[in-house]
Amino acid sequence: MSLRVVHFHFGKEGGAERFFVNLARALHERGVEQQFFIRPNRSWDGDVAALGPVYRNNFSNLSPLTLLAHLQAEMLVRRWKPNAVMAWMPRAGRLIHRWPNTVKLARMGDFPANLKHFQKCDILVGNLPGISNRCIELGWTKPVVTVSNFTREASPSMSHLNIKRTSKNDFVIAASGRLVARKGFDVLIKAVARLENCTLWLMGDGEERARLEAIAAELGISQRVVFLGWVDEPMNYIALADVFVMPSRHEPLGNALLEAWEMRIPTISTRSEGPSWYMRDQVDGILTDIDDDAQIAEAIEFIRTNKLAAESFVKNATLRLSEFFSKEAVVDAYIDIFRGKPHVS
Repeated sequence: MSLRVVHFHFGKEGGAERFFVNLARALHERGVEQQFFIRPNRSWDGDVAALGPVYRNNFSNLSPLTLLAHLQAEMLVRRWKPNAVMAWMPRAGRLIHRWPNTVKLARMGDFPANLKHFQKCDILVGNLPGISNRCIELGWTKPVVTVSNFTREASPSMSHLNIKRTSKNDFVIAASGRLVARKGFDVLIKAVARLENCTLWLMGDGEERARLEAIAAELGISQRVVFLGWVDEPMNYIALADVFVMPSRHEPLGNALLEAWEMRIPTISTRSEGPSWYMRDQVDGILTDIDDDAQIAEAIEFIRTNKLAAESFVKNATLRLSEFFSKEAVVDAYIDIFRGKPHVS
């Protein structure tokens, strides 16, 4: 009988959700049967619905449907007898029950403040070593492992894109992520204001959009900062850019940065948690200090004016991607966990 896995994922929209879909597809390719609990009206609903049955529930303390989710999960596990149930971050961890003969795990895509929602889990999975170490520091005594992400192989499709540049000769800077303070897009806009003849394509949406638009207007560069909103496939835009920048103040891993590596685009990142682990400064790209728009502007200008260095960054990042973020190795690691045979570091 093939492996059976139930996913509990109540995230919204972003890089973490893209990896969730990537992993579910990869598991499907390996013959793993899957069922899903997700929020309704997600842009990626159809992607996972093509892989297995979907239960839709907002699952929050304020929703009267939360009890229904608990009942559905209990009935599903008892009837379907999955090998594993997998919670994605704290909210989903509350849906895990004390099911015997089922591996109960939580995938940690960020540094937890506490572990109160994971006490019924058998194992925790961090996507970089620092997260696994944080769990141990918080008192976790059961197994904890590090299994990172992989990027989906993609062939960019540009035919339908509305390409926006100030002029055809502009140097294009791409950035992607939720428009929230921790992503540092205000710093990137200030860096763009220091440069000439460049356009910023900013993909994503969120609570900071109005403030970011106001910053661009105040700096007199509104015409050079293009807010693309949520896009289904950022790789299509990233592939057309001259450089990708991740200006995050806090970034547990950096899926969008890995997507830029997959698209063979030179990259710049702040020294946030994830990139500081796997990205080598001046080897795979350029690392800058957090909240330093002058350094980011200098790094962008360096890549614009040093073609050979930019090509070297791309070559090295491509090798690093295959070394650190192999799809086969990541899927193998999760399958071992689902079978109750994790490789504990």
